[in-house]
Amino acid sequence: MDSLSVTHLIVVIGVLAFLYFLLGRHRAYSVARSNGGLKGMHSLPAHYGSLVALWCALPALFVLIAWSLFQPFFVDTLLASSIPDSVHEQGVRSVALYRNEINNAVESGRIDSLTDPTKQAVANRLASLEKNSTLALFVIALCAAIALAQFSQKCISPSFPARHRVETMVKAFLLLCASIAILTTVGIVLSVLFESLRFFGQVNLIDFVTGLNWSPQTAIRADQVGSTGSFGAVPLFTGTLLISLIAMLVAVPFGLMSAIYLAEYASSRARSIIKPLLEMLAGIPTVVYGFFAALSVAPFIRTIGESVGLDVASESALAAGLVMGVMIIPFVSSLSDDVITAVPQAMRDGSLGLGATHSETIRKVVIPAALPGIVGGILLAVSRAIGETMIVVMAAGLAANLTANPLEAVTTVTVQIVTLLTGDQEFDSAKTLAAFALGLMLFVVTLILNVIALYVVRRYREQYE
Repeated sequence: MDSLSVTHLIVVIGVLAFLYFLLGRHRAYSVARSNGGLKGMHSLPAHYGSLVALWCALPALFVLIAWSLFQPFFVDTLLASSIPDSVHEQGVRSVALYRNEINNAVESGRIDSLTDPTKQAVANRLASLEKNSTLALFVIALCAAIALAQFSQKCISPSFPARHRVETMVKAFLLLCASIAILTTVGIVLSVLFESLRFFGQVNLIDFVTGLNWSPQTAIRADQVGSTGSFGAVPLFTGTLLISLIAMLVAVPFGLMSAIYLAEYASSRARSIIKPLLEMLAGIPTVVYGFFAALSVAPFIRTIGESVGLDVASESALAAGLVMGVMIIPFVSSLSDDVITAVPQAMRDGSLGLGATHSETIRKVVIPAALPGIVGGILLAVSRAIGETMIVVMAAGLAANLTANPLEAVTTVTVQIVTLLTGDQEFDSAKTLAAFALGLMLFVVTLILNVIALYVVRRYREQYE
């Protein structure tokens, strides 16, 4: 289906809906004049016009959505008979390549560039099918829009509850919008879960969770060395936890101390300058942090380590963790600042009135009161650290080493997911399916952290709001 034609159809539907809104409102005024004025009408004329406009637009949009979903299937079915039998005999892959060449020629408008007369005939048939399907879409959508709009105009009467109908439609639309996020989450979970089950059908779950060797490379032929691969994910979990721990050791103290200063000590002028500058760290692309870690921090750490006799790898968990911690500081600082600021001023005044100093009030009153919210923010920051990829790729490397030494190269779950899915892959081997298993484990961990964070924050809100 041509996108420009769809755009034209949407514009036409919008214009028709506006015109029918005017017609419906005008008819409502006419009905009101013949029934003692607007006081005799159940709803305002704008409600009747809106109802007519909705009955004009919604059926047409429904037809458009249904056609977009099913049109490719019908076109493929009708076009299959035009593809030569010799191509079908070569298998599904050959048919897909043949169709891809035909589609490219039709989309680019260069059907004449095809040297094979058979391919030109198939391409012309495909272009004709798409043109006819677009024309049929226009006819069906416009007929549905006009027919239902005309029918809704005849329903306009003094007793017809147009306002209730319009509000019901609007509520249904808002519910649909709210459901999109839920349905998207469910779709993501199910897709990852199904592919993970396929992986665990080839690799034992216990071996995956407790294995100490990660080497997912599989050979093309069974007689090649290493054709089975090794899928022990413990080195990936260890590397992820090590880098996240280093990052949080940097982010939590600096972020929390920054939040305390901004909320309790800084003047309004200093706060207006420091807070935006601090939050700018959150807007820097992670690839920039990765360059900084690889070109500045990692060589600096290696130089210092060599000066004291330590063997520091060129790519280390320490370099990635330090830079990641700097990146996460705004998350901890901003959330903690909001929580500390939300502590009622009466609690501070009561502490100061009893003779406590400002610092004692912060340590013994403000921080304990804000602690649930601070913990929730820290847990959300941990989820952010676990999901980071680019900094680890550029500063910590790709080696799946099982070590707790921050001076050695390690890798994380997210990095391996990217590595496994890079390039052209067949989604039937254990190597590729391992990415979904890792994604499922990562999803479960981050989900648990987010649930804990939301639970803590909810308790905080119940206590102080």
